[in-house]
Amino acid sequence: MRENGGQYTHAATWVVMALAELKRGDDALRCFQILNPITHALDKASAEQYRVEPYVVAADVYGHEPYTSRGGWTWYTGSAGWLYRAAVEGILGIRLKGDRLYVRPSLPSEWDGFAAEVEQGGDKYRISVSKASNDSGYTLSINGCEVTDPEEGYPLG
Repeated sequence: MRENGGQYTHAATWVVMALAELKRGDDALRCFQILNPITHALDKASAEQYRVEPYVVAADVYGHEPYTSRGGWTWYTGSAGWLYRAAVEGILGIRLKGDRLYVRPSLPSEWDGFAAEVEQGGDKYRISVSKASNDSGYTLSINGCEVTDPEEGYPLG
């Protein structure tokens, strides 16, 4: 929370990451959508209330009258970077670590899965995640090969 009682976006993105880590995909997505600047300008009235660019992450959103729900400190790259990581590393679960690619998503219940492509060291890795009834709740393939143990990661190179 910011000193004005509003949302401090930089720290709020860590909540999304924590919820994803706890495999609370629905809660992680709900919080991500609250932080997503696009959702603050879906209609004219909301855009006029938010009053900052709907394509830029605001560092904070005010919580007291007369500025309630107004964005502030746009182009604050720390917040944008963390929100990006919350989406990619948190909800999608895509992480590069050492010489391995890990995919351990926190799928929201309304998603059937997703597809993504990661480029690293000139190589492309096509990721496909689908809901399943296995222990992890999803099936994972990278470059068309099923990954049976996501905890081991997929070797790069």
